[in-house]
Amino acid sequence: MNVIDINNVSKVYHDNAIPVPAVTDVTLHFTEGEFAALVGPSGSGKTTLLNIIGGLDKPTKGEVIIEGQNVTSLSDSKMIDFRLQNIGFVFQAYNLIPVLTARENVEFIMLLQKRPKAEREKRVAELLKEVGLQDKMDTRPNEMSGGQQQRVAVARALASKPKFILADEPTANLDSKSAANLLDIMSEMNKNENITFIFSTHDSRVIERAHRVITLTDGVVSSDVLQK
Repeated sequence: MNVIDINNVSKVYHDNAIPVPAVTDVTLHFTEGEFAALVGPSGSGKTTLLNIIGGLDKPTKGEVIIEGQNVTSLSDSKMIDFRLQNIGFVFQAYNLIPVLTARENVEFIMLLQKRPKAEREKRVAELLKEVGLQDKMDTRPNEMSGGQQQRVAVARALASKPKFILADEPTANLDSKSAANLLDIMSEMNKNENITFIFSTHDSRVIERAHRVITLTDGVVSSDVLQK
């Protein structure tokens, strides 16, 4: 059964009134628990497509249906609530709040969800232990390495217990060891918790781990291959 359906999605931006297509008539379907990568060079449309799936951008035409909900038809406020309850994001630039500690960054989403304090504290401790940062709970981002910051970002993405994680170039700023560590963590969570992961990447380290590789060329799906 499909949990994400992307139906005939196109996105056109305008540069000084000149139309610039980013993705063109993309149709893709994802089942629960996939570990999939959208790949292609810069400008291929992979980040645009990921943002459309996550409701951070709206398509010019077409629709995205997530578990029966047409998210492209939601108002901005309803889309924010849908994301809060269902989707976790991991970004290349980490996007941690610099004045907050690791503990507070991970807890932030649960505060927005109005979860009870005891539940928040338990979940934060579990997640930071899971990503190997239980000794960095009270450390701020500027006191951590890039790999540590990205692991906090993954813990934060998982804090809301999402069904889907959308990861945009999550390993781009990491050295080989940190990238492998991060991918191990996400792979285990995919396997153990059946969380669906969709990556936007051109990193061979991610592509090798993905179970499905979808290649975009000039905004069009040029191949869709199951690897494992």
